[in-house]
Amino acid sequence: MSDTHSSAPVLGIIGGSGLYDLPGLVDTRWVEVDTPWGAPSDAIFRGRLVTEAGSAELAFLPRHGRGHRIPPSEVNYRANIAALKSLGVTDVLSLSAVGGLRADLPPGTFVIVDQFIDRTAQRPSSFFGRGLVAHVSLADPVCPRLGDHVEAALRRQGVRHVRGGTYLCIEGPQFSTKAESALYRSWNCSVIGMTNLPEARLAREAELCYASVGMVTDFDCWHPAHDAVTVDAVIQVLLANAGAARTLVAGLAHAVTHDPEAAACACRTALEHALITAPEARDPAMVQKLSGIAGRVLRAAP
Repeated sequence: MSDTHSSAPVLGIIGGSGLYDLPGLVDTRWVEVDTPWGAPSDAIFRGRLVTEAGSAELAFLPRHGRGHRIPPSEVNYRANIAALKSLGVTDVLSLSAVGGLRADLPPGTFVIVDQFIDRTAQRPSSFFGRGLVAHVSLADPVCPRLGDHVEAALRRQGVRHVRGGTYLCIEGPQFSTKAESALYRSWNCSVIGMTNLPEARLAREAELCYASVGMVTDFDCWHPAHDAVTVDAVIQVLLANAGAARTLVAGLAHAVTHDPEAAACACRTALEHALITAPEARDPAMVQKLSGIAGRVLRAAP
């Protein structure tokens, strides 16, 4: 795997399998990637987006595999993040369908998430472990610089959006009960989904800039004027959101690739003071396994 700390910015997109259908995308190919944590959800679709503003390298990863084959709890989140980093990705845009937990976030709204609450229980949430321990800060779990670019792109598109909001991540695959939905609303959560954790945690450990956009498809089951959540209803809104999502990717690509502030972003040094295992106590096998994720700080160790 490559160490991307000093590389030119490359935008990676995690989301549905149709996001890479962009006008102006050339030099396209599917790239098979393996990682020390196994295979990612699918091959990664690489391409170069050519517009009047210039060109930008992109990498698309279908989170659930093409055709939506993998349920949320079985997504190999570690392999997904590791695979993107190995291809030189520096900035990750996460796009996902979510339920709205507030009346002012109706279906069709794009929420630029800035906080998370984790209600999952079955998912490995760290690259680190016995033999090499690290503790990264997640007080601010998304990249504000990348969020600024997302907000600017959505504003240019005229897409209904909200900057800021808490994403409640449940295990799934079932939707919430009414009691659960009411509880999450009492916690001041904005949206509910099944995939952004541990994805955001792992992106921080990999020193990748990460932004999450929740595309609201329904009101979960709390809203008295709406039926219980159904897959058919979610898919109808998801399809309506897809065009706006593709336009967002296209609008974001150039801004990210040519951002003069990117190299100095704090996300890219998240591991600077995170390793706690003494160098002489580190398991050589773990050091090797983590070389693609933490190579920048491991090579600098005394």
